[in-house]
Amino acid sequence: MKQKSIAAVLAFFVGGFGVHKFYLGNNFAGILYLLFFWTFIPSILAIFDFLGLLLMSEQAFNAKYNLQEVNKLNLLQSSENDNIDKLKKIKELYDQGIITAEEYEEKRRKFLDLL
Repeated sequence: MKQKSIAAVLAFFVGGFGVHKFYLGNNFAGILYLLFFWTFIPSILAIFDFLGLLLMSEQAFNAKYNLQEVNKLNLLQSSENDNIDKLKKIKELYDQGIITAEEYEEKRRKFLDLL
């Protein structure tokens, strides 16, 4: 998870080189800042980036820069819940007598081996 304060500090101190852009995942802009740092234009832009980061709310920052990390965490949590549900369904089939104990153990073992 990226932090707003770190991005702001990077923009303030080394923003002319685009380090804050690399940190925030905007590699193309970071490369442009690096290519043109000698013109001091990236340094001026970094001041505006710094101010923008300071004025940006935590919610807006997270929505813009941390959304992928949050989605990954949600995906991991949902896949864990899906795995638990699948194991429960196999157990229900066994409890209802639809599959035998051997089939249950085989399916459970195969499923656990996939994890």
